[in-house]
Amino acid sequence: MKTAAALVASVSLLAVAGAASAQTAAPEPVGKGSLIVTARMTGVLPQADDAIVTAAGADSGLKVDVGDDWMPTLGFTYFVADHWAVEAILGATQHEVRAQGGATDVAVHETWVLPPVVTLQYRPTPNATISPYVGAGVSYMAFFSGKDRNGFEVDLDDGFGVALQAGADWNLSGPWTLNLDAKKVWFDTDATINGGALKSSVSLDPWVVSVGVGRKF
Repeated sequence: MKTAAALVASVSLLAVAGAASAQTAAPEPVGKGSLIVTARMTGVLPQADDAIVTAAGADSGLKVDVGDDWMPTLGFTYFVADHWAVEAILGATQHEVRAQGGATDVAVHETWVLPPVVTLQYRPTPNATISPYVGAGVSYMAFFSGKDRNGFEVDLDDGFGVALQAGADWNLSGPWTLNLDAKKVWFDTDATINGGALKSSVSLDPWVVSVGVGRKF
């Protein structure tokens, strides 16, 4: 339901921006020194499917599952040269952590994640109607406001990851753009359960996908 609502909101956002693009003003150009601020609806979609083992390393028969979440985010893209830009995204998402295996499917933890991602982008045609780009950079995953569930105690380690990015801006009239963006982040965290009685090395490796409306400055 949360994903469906996020997609509906995204479509509505694009429809409003698309209507605004009917104005006759030409798209504003960008180049060195330009800034684009983009309001997005962003999904953080973890790919975790890692084994939970005992303190001695024996397989418990359970695996980790981490749920998806969609939240509003902001992106800031600054052009350090005509075809090169640095982007940073800010936002937080909330995820449920479950232990699954056999007849077991139980929630063990719920946590907020602050996953800022900073990338260096190459934009070959920044002022074309459709302006694609690719990028690479780093991410830092910080877990906060965690809540243990169903009698479990879970601790997750913060840390750095690496990211690749691809996306495109549709340059509308004046300073406005529509933006589609996808990032793949590679990030592992160590999960300690019940004081170390159980543990897992979790490859979250989320897709971070976004749709939004930007303004040039």
